[in-house]
Amino acid sequence: MKNLSTNEALRNIAIIAHVDHGKTTLVDAMFKQSGVYRENQVAEERAMDSMDIERERGITITAKNCSVNWHGTKINILDTPGHADFGGEVERALSMVDGAILLVDASEGPLPQTRFVLKKALEKGLRVIVCINKIDRKDARPHEVIDEVLDLFIDLDATEDQLDFPILYAVGRDGIASLTLEEKGKDLKPLFDMILKEIPAPTYDENSSFKMLTFEDKI
Repeated sequence: MKNLSTNEALRNIAIIAHVDHGKTTLVDAMFKQSGVYRENQVAEERAMDSMDIERERGITITAKNCSVNWHGTKINILDTPGHADFGGEVERALSMVDGAILLVDASEGPLPQTRFVLKKALEKGLRVIVCINKIDRKDARPHEVIDEVLDLFIDLDATEDQLDFPILYAVGRDGIASLTLEEKGKDLKPLFDMILKEIPAPTYDENSSFKMLTFEDKI
């Protein structure tokens, strides 16, 4: 049996969701609050959508990678497409991470692509943080959506450990998250702290030969 080492100063996560449930907007807020931008620097909206067609259509087409630093831990983030046409990009991204943040709209609830991306994450045995986003919507129904998400986990044959998923409530556009609905979010500290607590650090075999998986094949 291999004696694996753990890199506690690193976390690798993917953000997965149905299209328009707020992935890229949440990543923008994570950039701003983790110190990626200088104080006098203008923060670009949808910074991860670098392709012209992505900006034109307002959707993410290819998975993008970035990193932020939180209290000495480097968090590598893969922002994945939410559109069903680009499911292969999601699968490729999930093969490179140790956990995922599943974003679900507080009004719409789980939709077809939610099922697809969650299925792939569970099949890979990833730790999943459920984030109910857009709780400020007038038609938000977070309690019902949580029940729907739980039913989806069960329907996808999640293990007992996977069913015990942590939950956050967020307004990604405003850059706030909280552990309960009663608590008014102030920033994304609860999200960053939960990533460090719930997502396992990557492991590696010090005696193995060097290996790497190419993520971006273009400049």
